[in-house]
Amino acid sequence: MADENNTPVFQIQRMYLKDLSLEQPNAPQILLEQTQPQVDINLALSAEPVAEGIFEVCVTATVTTKVGERTLFLIEAKQAGIFEIRNVPQEQTEGILGIVCPQMIYPYLRAVVSDVCTRAGFPPVLLSEVNFQAMFEAQQAQREAAANAAAPTLN
Repeated sequence: MADENNTPVFQIQRMYLKDLSLEQPNAPQILLEQTQPQVDINLALSAEPVAEGIFEVCVTATVTTKVGERTLFLIEAKQAGIFEIRNVPQEQTEGILGIVCPQMIYPYLRAVVSDVCTRAGFPPVLLSEVNFQAMFEAQQAQREAAANAAAPTLN
C-alpha cells in the first residue's frame, strides 16, 4: 500500500449531505408580505479525525431570511466529505483540511441551499464564492495572536 513507501496520499472517500433543516415559522401569513427580505448567511467549517489518516470535513451554511423582525425562512445545511490524508506533514495537512477540502465540498453545499430555497417556494439563494485560503490564513493569524497574548512576558 502507499503507506509502505511514504508516498503522500490525498483522496476523497465520500461526499454527503450530513444535515439539512428548513424552517418557515411564520408561514403562511408571512408569505403574503410583499417586502423585500433581509438575507443573512453564515458559514462554519469543521474538521475531525475519523480514523488514522481519515478525516471528516464539514462546511455548514446557515441562511436566515427575515421580513422586519419575523423570520421568513431559515435553512441550515451541513455538507461533509470524508478524506484520506496520509504521509503529509502536519502543517500541510492543516492547510488541506482548512482550504482544499472545503473548496471541494462548497459547490455541493451551494447547490443544496439553492435547491432547498426553490423547493420551499422561494427564489434561490445563491451563496457567493468563498476564499477559503484567506479564511484559513485569518484563523491562523487569530490563533497566533491569541497564543502570543496568552504567553507570559519576561521582564
